[in-house]
Amino acid sequence: MNNDRWTFATALRRDNLHLVGKLVVVTALMFGFGYALVPMYRVICTALGINVLSLSGGQHALRAEDVKNTQIDYSRSIVIEFDANSRGPWEFSPATKYLTVHPGELTTVMYEFRNVQTRAMVAQAIPSYAPKQATAHFNKLECFCFNEYTLQPGESKRWPVVFVIDPKLPKDVKTITLSYTFFEVAGKGVKKTAAAQVAAPSLKRSAS
Repeated sequence: MNNDRWTFATALRRDNLHLVGKLVVVTALMFGFGYALVPMYRVICTALGINVLSLSGGQHALRAEDVKNTQIDYSRSIVIEFDANSRGPWEFSPATKYLTVHPGELTTVMYEFRNVQTRAMVAQAIPSYAPKQATAHFNKLECFCFNEYTLQPGESKRWPVVFVIDPKLPKDVKTITLSYTFFEVAGKGVKKTAAAQVAAPSLKRSAS
């Protein structure tokens, strides 16, 4: 009987040690995965050519001093095409469809937005670039995509994008498409207010 108890206790301790070992391994893997999320996120965003709701990598706000120290390469001309997409019932478009710039040249383009809904909204724009290798060389000094905005019913806005193309842009890239997708920020919708209800008839008259 004592031998049976000893054998049972030994087997139970062995099973417990195996279980603890597995839990330690799982905990270590989860801890490592948590640290790997940020670089994985950056790799995915870079591969897709997007910058989701934050400044990262090469898509930082360029400092004025950096622009002053940038030499303009007049021997090259790059065509910048501007595109706009809206995920929702509002108007969003660039003031111009394209510009021709020199690498190192500070350039400004305007984007126009109008909330045609009968309620206020919180929205933000996400940029994307084509070709993808141009992403790291498209440096912005100012951009509305850096922030979220609350727009009232019928409110219109004009926002600048101030940018400079890095002279280190590969020689074979002669055209860059800058595209923005403007969408409502999930979970931050503004409930319809009395002001929105008052604005509704005027919006309907302007649409007719």
